[in-house]
This record gives sequence, structure tokens and C-alpha cells, in this order.
Amino acid sequence: MMHEDAIVIVGAGLAGARASVELREAGYANRIVLIGGEAHAPYDRPPLSKAVLAGQKTIGECALFAEGVFAQHAIDVQLDRRVVEIDRSAHRVVLDDGSTVSYRKLLIATGAEPRQLAVNGALKAGVMTLRTADDARSLAARLSPGQRLAIVGGGFIGLEVAASACGMGCDVTVIEEGQRVLMRAVPPAIAARIEARHRAAGVRFRFAAQVAEIAGRGAAREVCLADGERIPCDTVVIGIGAAPRTALACAAGLEIAHDTKGIAVDERLATSDPDIFAAGDVTSFPHPLYGARIRLECWKNAEDQARVAARNMTGAEIRYQAVPWFWSDQYELSIQIAGLPQFGVEQVVRETADALLLFHLRADGALAAASGVGTGAVGRDVRIAQMLIERGVRVDAGDLADPSVRLKSLLAAVPA
Repeated sequence: MMHEDAIVIVGAGLAGARASVELREAGYANRIVLIGGEAHAPYDRPPLSKAVLAGQKTIGECALFAEGVFAQHAIDVQLDRRVVEIDRSAHRVVLDDGSTVSYRKLLIATGAEPRQLAVNGALKAGVMTLRTADDARSLAARLSPGQRLAIVGGGFIGLEVAASACGMGCDVTVIEEGQRVLMRAVPPAIAARIEARHRAAGVRFRFAAQVAEIAGRGAAREVCLADGERIPCDTVVIGIGAAPRTALACAAGLEIAHDTKGIAVDERLATSDPDIFAAGDVTSFPHPLYGARIRLECWKNAEDQARVAARNMTGAEIRYQAVPWFWSDQYELSIQIAGLPQFGVEQVVRETADALLLFHLRADGALAAASGVGTGAVGRDVRIAQMLIERGVRVDAGDLADPSVRLKSLLAAVPA
């Protein structure tokens, strides 16, 4: 293997790890170096807020690949290492110990990091975020019957932690600055279903609430709101979103998309430097189905972009155009979203005994997105909607609303 013809991947999360294996599957025979900042072998993050917190899975059981896969594929995995500089002129990266690795092509898959709460007391013991395996282990150790948990942020991560903590007998309060849960993620009707399920489990909510301070002698004991309310707690989880890790790219002079804050890439996932690609949460990319530049923080996007970036780094010319897909499991409920609801101008409601589905239509009648919550077949129905979006099918609103019309039958419609 010729080191000067190496492909280096910065970031060993889903996007980076998947890309390293995809390179071998694409026939790339030279050196592959996968560099990750954590000590753990690449693992799946979605279970951290669910099965890992509940003690149903270990970190080892969340591994992305079976033991030995990286060795079998001759992938040089360097864990607990950090890239501190990208030297574009010399085609090399500099690591935190001063060593360097040369590359022919470079993939940046640095992901995103939790946003911090900028208030007094935010650094006290017992104030946590949840992003890594170590975060999950630390939080899981604090969840037991009667423990008081204050969660700042009513997004997916906060609500998943709330569901897991309730299942372990904790006393849970969610504090959200917006008027409802999942303000930017799902339509109001679906958010209402999710909130009602949490309330039934005993979760309390404080909406339109601003955190003024986290108080306590040495450790968090109260979350103090701007209106004067004080919420007793033993642990505080901050879940107010994530910021793309673009520092390396910025320092290297790569273009950053100012609107979405991610590393700007083209439809092939190449950055402003043709020898550097980016994939996953850190990436701002043009989506041909929506005619806009977007950045997504979701598992499926990282998986799909990793495969496309890997193939294109080996000479392919694949245009990235996968339909966005998000999911969250809370209690017995599955929340599923295909596409981007904000691009719809008309909403169609379809309700069954075990699910609520919302279809978001464009002005021309084509499907822009579908959102669903429930049990049973909600995942299957949203998957069919995803295929309708991919094909640009114009659908009749009446058929979408009628539960007696099988969604699969709409796939036979003539594409737009």
C-alpha cells in the first residue's frame, strides 16, 4: 500500500467509519486512515439516549461493525487522536502529538457538538450533555428511582432522555424556551401527541421558559428560571441543539455556508478544495429536490453521504440526492419524518387507530414531506411516502387522507 496515495478520514463516527469500509467495497486498494477523537471503536449514537441509558445495551453492543472488520479491510484506525491542522498545500494532516499523515484525498466527518448553556452555574457538577458514549455512561449512573432530572430543551435528545429516565423511575421536568416541544422538527399536531404521552408518563413541562441560573453549592441543585421559579434537581441535562464542528475546515480556509453554518460542499460532497470532501452533520449541501442548501443532523444522512463521498473520492460522479429521513423512539411511540415539511404549502391529515400521519404537499401536488407518530405501521407508511417523494409523484389529497386507500397503491401513479 502506497502511503502517498492514502485517503485520510477525520472523524470516526457513523459517517467516517462507514466511508472507510465503503472505500474498500468500492475497490480502493491503497492506505485508508481513520482518525477518531474518542477511545471507543466506532459506535452507533441513537441508542445512547435510549437503550444505553436504560441499561438494555452496552457501548460494545452499539458497535457499528463487528469486531475485526477494520483489520480485515486493512483500515488503519487511530483512536483517541485529534487532528489539529489540515495542511492543504502539503496534502497532510497534523495530529495532536505533532505527527503527520499525508493524503491524496481527505474526508472531513467531524460531526457536531452539543451547544452549551451560557448561564451562571452551567459548569457545576451534575450539569451534563449527551453526545458520546462516555456522556451516556455518566448520565446512566445518575438515573435511579426518585432522582430529580431537569432537562433543558424539548427537542429529540431531551425528550428521548426524558422517556428513558421516566422508565427508570426518575422525576423529570423539561424546560423549553419555545411554546411547545419539537418546535423546528415536527408539525404542532404531532408535537401535541408526543407531549401528551410524556405527560401521561409523569413528565412536567415548562414552556416559554428561560433559564437564568443553575444554583447549588458545588453541584446543581436548582434550575432558576427568569420568571423566578426554582426547579429542584439532582441532575441537569442540556439538550439545546448542536453546532457543526467546522474549526478545522475554517482554519484550513475551506468555504463555510453562512446560512447553515456547515462546510459547504457541492452535489458530489466535495468542498471548495477538490481533494477534500465532507459528510454527515458537519456538511452543508445543495439538495436538488428542494432547490436549497441544507444541513442535516440525522443518522440516515450521515450513512448515505458516507457512501456517496467514498465512491466519489475514488473517481465516481454520484450526485447526492437522498430524501431526508429522521426517526425517534419514545416509549412505545415511533416518530418518523421523510422529507422536509417546511417545503409544503398544504397539509393533509390521515388518522388510523394507531397512528397520525401528516402529508405536506407542494403547490403542484407533489409530496414534499410526510410526518407520522404512533405504533404499528407508521414506519412503513412514512417509508412509502419517502418513495413517493423520490419519484416526484403527484398525489390526490383525498387518497392521502383516506385510510382505506393503501399508500402503496399510489406508487403506481405517473411521476411528475
